[in-house]
Amino acid sequence: MRTWKVLIADDEAIIREGIREAIDWNEFQMKVVAEAEDGEEALELALRHQIDILFVDLTMPIMDGISLMKQIRKNLSKCRIVVVTGHDEFAYAQEAIRLQVDDYILKPTNPSHLREVAKKIQQQLTKELQQSEYVTLLSKQVQKNFPLIRQQFCLEWIHGRLKEIEIFAQLQFFKLPSTCPVQLAVIYWQEFFSTKLLMSEKDKQLFFFAIENIASELLEGKRKVVFRDTVGFIVICLWDWVDEELFRTIEKTIKQYLNIQANIYAAEVEGELTKVADAYEICKKRAYSATNISPIVRRAKQYVQEYFSDQTLTLESVAQSLNVSPVYLSRIMKQELGVSFVNFLTEVRIKKAIQLLVSTQLTIHEISERVGYDTQHYFSTAFKKVVGVSPNQYRKGAFLFKEVREVLL
Repeated sequence: MRTWKVLIADDEAIIREGIREAIDWNEFQMKVVAEAEDGEEALELALRHQIDILFVDLTMPIMDGISLMKQIRKNLSKCRIVVVTGHDEFAYAQEAIRLQVDDYILKPTNPSHLREVAKKIQQQLTKELQQSEYVTLLSKQVQKNFPLIRQQFCLEWIHGRLKEIEIFAQLQFFKLPSTCPVQLAVIYWQEFFSTKLLMSEKDKQLFFFAIENIASELLEGKRKVVFRDTVGFIVICLWDWVDEELFRTIEKTIKQYLNIQANIYAAEVEGELTKVADAYEICKKRAYSATNISPIVRRAKQYVQEYFSDQTLTLESVAQSLNVSPVYLSRIMKQELGVSFVNFLTEVRIKKAIQLLVSTQLTIHEISERVGYDTQHYFSTAFKKVVGVSPNQYRKGAFLFKEVREVLL
């Protein structure tokens, strides 16, 4: 059990002895570790022994009791202070009240009163110790379960169950940026949704862990939080913008190392912290919509998204890579996506061009080459047809074309 350390400070030896001998200190888990006859000596001994309780006379030489108490409050803030006073020291006692002393005993010492004071302080110190131990235990439990608690917060956040002020407070608690994220993405693992009832829990957890690891490593340096939702999506909340190219790299790396097909669907977060829930719903809708397309169309989309910068990319070259006829591929893409192959390729290229116009200082000519156009004129014509303005006009007033960016991105 904890033994509380006591210091008695009084310039009268008989008073010090009277306090020391008046009660059995062991009964209250206390021990008198030092005595002092002036305030200066008392301060030195208090700091040396790191005392828990100070019995202090108000009128001592060199450093009086009030000055000593101020120093104790400054250096040993949790120390309990009991004033030893006479009836004629009322003015000093008032100052002691201001310094929040714990109790008083009058000279000469009354053993019965001293016992009451000691008992009260013992109870207070024991209660504080228990509270401190509980807080320490709770802190350890929080640290141990930190990922789980953070995930629970993130789930409540994306499902729109928290107010702005609650989100802000918890972001600070979890040491995440307290500003609004710029982007949210979900990783959709197709095999899990199609075979989850046949997969062991252990295998499922291993695959989820591996996917999260790959995504986190490739997004290193980006401010983010990665977690799983309740239906099987891996969610990535981003405070730094990630372009489509990096998302495709993550998909390819997952395929390369895990031999499973995972797709990433992203949405921009706009406005307040609570708008993260809206972005999450957008990502889910995109993911669920993609599940309704056939494997051939899915592979064609992935091929176009990977090789759109190739100026020679055509319906025929994509069909050849998938071992299907161009006529069949054209028909099934139109049927499932609602757009022709050419229009889909144009959308992918314009989408990438918009990202480059907003986020880089590349010239229009350089951007046209990067997105697969052999001439700047052809690129500008296609861009204006889709967006409604030329690439230069878009770059100058990008903020005015937010709705266009939302539709394409």
